[in-house]
Amino acid sequence: MDAKPATKLNVFIVEDDAVTRESLRARIEAHPRLRVGATSGTAAEGVAALAARPDVLLVDLGLPDGNGIDVIRAALRRYPDLPIMVITVFGNEKRVIAAIQAGAAGYLLKDDPTHEIGAAIELLMQGGSPISPAIARHLIRHFQEHGEPLPAAPRETLTTRELEVLALATKGFSYAEIAQLLGLSTNTVASYTKHIYEKLAVGSRSEAIYEASRLGLLER
Repeated sequence: MDAKPATKLNVFIVEDDAVTRESLRARIEAHPRLRVGATSGTAAEGVAALAARPDVLLVDLGLPDGNGIDVIRAALRRYPDLPIMVITVFGNEKRVIAAIQAGAAGYLLKDDPTHEIGAAIELLMQGGSPISPAIARHLIRHFQEHGEPLPAAPRETLTTRELEVLALATKGFSYAEIAQLLGLSTNTVASYTKHIYEKLAVGSRSEAIYEASRLGLLER
């Protein structure tokens, strides 16, 4: 008896440029476990489309009738656990911080060659935070320059291997890329990441970068 095919994850795209929308659609639907359920060219259309619940939401920030951050907030008011990733050309620090504070769990630049969109969405669904290396640098610099007081040390000290995984994650590498660089399996990297999150008392890659920066772990 043939196995029942796995249900594909339903990805919604909010992007005002039609060429980019179709490029994203093609790249996403090339992945065997993903499908594009809806695309929108404006913030208003994006918010309206949320009535049919997506599994993942991809949002551009520069929209003709508003800011993608408004879409992020509207989506999380309706679905507090919805994984959301920003895909945009805007990489300035103010927009990065605003999007993450609004609830985005990932932030990729459209011209970033280091992330394959299907793998990035998978990482997002696993509880990770795909972040372009340039965006990770923005986050680190922001928290370094604002001079926030250091919190208490983690409940347990991170191991050497966990620090290696954390350093590569901060540079924007995916689980698969970290596994290849360190000679580990993807599942092992996921396990190390889970331990890092537990020790830092965080729930995403962006939060881990924030805490690691404040603790000085990335400078060791």
